[in-house]
Amino acid sequence: MIPRLMQPDASALQFDLDRRLASVVRIHSRIPSDAFSASALGTEREGSGVLVSERGIVLTIGYLINEADEIWLTTSTGRVVPGHALATDFATGFGIVQALGQIDRPVMPIGRSADVGIGAELVVAAGTGLDHAMRSRLIGKREFAGYWEYLLDEAFFTMPAHPAWGGSAVIGPQGDLVGIGSLLVQVGNDESSTEDSNMIVPIDLLAPIFEDLVKKGRTETPARPWLGIFSSDSPNGVTVVNVADGGPGDLGGVRDDDIILAVDDVPVGDLADFYRQLWAGGEAGMTVDLTILRDDKRHRIKLRSADRN
Repeated sequence: MIPRLMQPDASALQFDLDRRLASVVRIHSRIPSDAFSASALGTEREGSGVLVSERGIVLTIGYLINEADEIWLTTSTGRVVPGHALATDFATGFGIVQALGQIDRPVMPIGRSADVGIGAELVVAAGTGLDHAMRSRLIGKREFAGYWEYLLDEAFFTMPAHPAWGGSAVIGPQGDLVGIGSLLVQVGNDESSTEDSNMIVPIDLLAPIFEDLVKKGRTETPARPWLGIFSSDSPNGVTVVNVADGGPGDLGGVRDDDIILAVDDVPVGDLADFYRQLWAGGEAGMTVDLTILRDDKRHRIKLRSADRN
C-alpha cells in the first residue's frame, strides 16, 4: 500500500482518476519449473497490467508472462478471470495478455509518450485502486541497455520509485497511458549517493507492433540474433557476467568474466554498442564472430545465434 501522502490527489488532476485506476488489473502468473526463465525470474510472478482494448487485451511487461502456462487477472472490483499470454516482445519488453473472461472495466486511452516533457507530473498505478497508486515525476529520457541483450534508444525514468513497478500503468498529465513500468534502477545525485528510480517503457513503442502481437504473437520484423550472454559495462569493457545454459554463448564456449572486444572484427565500445553491432549483422541464426579477452589473452569464438522466441 502506498502511503496516503504519496497517493495522487484526484481533485488536482485534469482527468477522472477513479476511471483510469479501474483500467488497471493485478496479474498473477505461474511458469513451469523447467521453463528457460524459471531459475532467473521464478515460477510464481506478480505484477500489474492495463486494459487497452475492448477486446479484453491487457498490456503488461513481458517478463511477468513469459513462458506462463497459467495467468489470472484481478480487477478493481475483485473479479478474477483467467488470461492467456498472446505475446512477449523482447525488443520492447511489452507483454500482451488476452482476458478469457469478461473484465467489464473501462479501457485506458493510449497517449503519446513523446509529448511528455521532463518534469511532468505522472501517476504510476499498480495492483488495484488508489491504495496502489503513486504520484511521480519524469526525471529523464535516455538510452537504456539491459544485461539480458536488451536496448531502448530512449527509456523513461521516474521518481519516486513505485515499489510494485512491474507492469504498472504510467498515466500522463492528460490521463492517457504513456508507459509501462519495467524495472527498479538507481540514479546518481552526485558521486557518492544514489536514489531509486523506475525505468519505464514508453508507450509510443507499442503502436507499430500492437496488431501483430495480438494477431500473430510476434512482430513482422525479423528476429534479432540472440547469444544468451548476460553482460555489463565495467572499467575493463563489456564483461560477461553469466551465460544462459544451453544458449549459443554457452554452446560456443563463452565464459563468465570474458571481456568482449569486438563483433565481426568491429571493436566494441560499451554495452549498447555491443548490441547494436550484434543486431546490425543480420537475423537470428547467423554466425557471430566474437573477439574476447580471457586471462589476458585474445580469443576468437564463432557462435551460431538463435531466435530467443
